[in-house]
Amino acid sequence: MQSDGKDYSLRLGGGYSDFNDLGEILAGNYNRYEGDTYVINLDGGWRFAEDIGGYPFDWYLKGGLSYFNENGLQDNIYEATIYVKVYYKLDFWKNRIRFGLGGGLSYATEVPIVEIADAENSDKEVAEFLNYLDISVDFDLGRLIRVESMQDFYVGYTLKHRSGVFGLFSGVTGGSNYNMLTFEKNF
Repeated sequence: MQSDGKDYSLRLGGGYSDFNDLGEILAGNYNRYEGDTYVINLDGGWRFAEDIGGYPFDWYLKGGLSYFNENGLQDNIYEATIYVKVYYKLDFWKNRIRFGLGGGLSYATEVPIVEIADAENSDKEVAEFLNYLDISVDFDLGRLIRVESMQDFYVGYTLKHRSGVFGLFSGVTGGSNYNMLTFEKNF
């Protein structure tokens, strides 16, 4: 396939902390953390591979900065992430939906309060440096409303996940999840 020439992306998102674990959230069981904390996130990306072997997968190297509002429960926190993300593009009826999965590293200036609360419930460890997962589904708004100038502007849901991968990172077996509404532009 011929490249569309849009090898860069910029994504803005925000959402609330969820006290359920990753599996429960993926099963559709949401549980907003009672502390009412939230995150605001800005990610940038570079597409380094497109439609390899004719399959509709785009590969990105991404990095991001996040601001965690801890709602007065502790000092607010900043986070930096770096990760690789792959998108599966599903095109139908002149529309596009993307399913994304990213994995990499997260460093937070402090441990988010939702992770501390999770650890206290089960006597777990916490850490600033953890694994990062980014799971998303979004749609191309420009294609949906048939406005060419808005093509490659995606609106969707992202699950932002920090964890110790069952103890592989600093002995941490817990983590945190944030359900985010995201807006991404490819250019």
